[in-house]
Amino acid sequence: MLPRWSRSLLVPLVLCCSAAAQAQNFPAKPLRIVVPFGAGGVADLTARTVAQRLSESLGQPVIIDNKPGAGGVVASDAVAKAAPDGYTLLLMSNANAVSANLFKSLPFDTLRDFVPISTLGNFDIAIVTSAESKFKTLPELLAFAKAHPGQLNIGSINVGSTQNLAAELFKSTSGLDMQIVPFNGSPAVITALRGGQIDAAVEILAPVMAQVNAKAVRVLAVTGDKRSPVLPEVPTAKELGLAGLVAASWNALAAPAKTPLAVIARLNKDLVAALAAPDVQQKLRTLNVTAQSSTPEQAHQLLVGEVKRWGEVIVRAKIPQQ
Repeated sequence: MLPRWSRSLLVPLVLCCSAAAQAQNFPAKPLRIVVPFGAGGVADLTARTVAQRLSESLGQPVIIDNKPGAGGVVASDAVAKAAPDGYTLLLMSNANAVSANLFKSLPFDTLRDFVPISTLGNFDIAIVTSAESKFKTLPELLAFAKAHPGQLNIGSINVGSTQNLAAELFKSTSGLDMQIVPFNGSPAVITALRGGQIDAAVEILAPVMAQVNAKAVRVLAVTGDKRSPVLPEVPTAKELGLAGLVAASWNALAAPAKTPLAVIARLNKDLVAALAAPDVQQKLRTLNVTAQSSTPEQAHQLLVGEVKRWGEVIVRAKIPQQ
């Protein structure tokens, strides 16, 4: 019989060898990407586009599992509690960074219970008006707000959403007194905008592009770090003097914490290749998504920065925790 001290050394050795063998044989069965949104939306279609190419390179089916609700908490909790073997992945987004600050407590820790694998893409947020609006430029909109405190109405979807927080960031960055008016969904925002109930809106570009192309909605500025590839003639808010108004929506893929590093490395390698493929980039471009891969560390730093930034916006806007 082995001495007690040597038996104690065998446990971590066996676990280490088991993890190494698991990583070497990965993947040996289908993978599942849990998406915190319903089918048919930009995030869902992004996940499906990437999953198709990932399935081809991994040699295993990659199944999309839609679990919408509670600001992404339901989907995130399912992945946080899944086996850390690389077979259950989470489509992360701004919602994860927002939820980390918006809820008093979560059944998981956003920064500790997940390991980001790679970003997938970015999609622009825009400041828009009706085509019939008297505001033809962002400076004109800001000039009115300055001259008429409290009279400018800016629409967004529900309180605590990325669009709503971007509107609050717009308000605080400009230093002007505006009213942020929340609506239940993008269609309601567009209807209110075209009906003259609100003066402008802060919305993700994808839901309004049909209206933009139909000349029913005018884009005054995008809030990304650089101009949108689909609207290169539209300036950024930063170009127009609002240096602090830099916000874009994003997606990334993450695994449960303690997933073997070799598995993370394999998934990252295949994701980087998938997002570099011209056909994948083109499919994402039709969704107004700019394909963007990263290292796991870069994806982690993005999440850390977004949790901090949106937390500060929530505090400044005095949005109560749920």
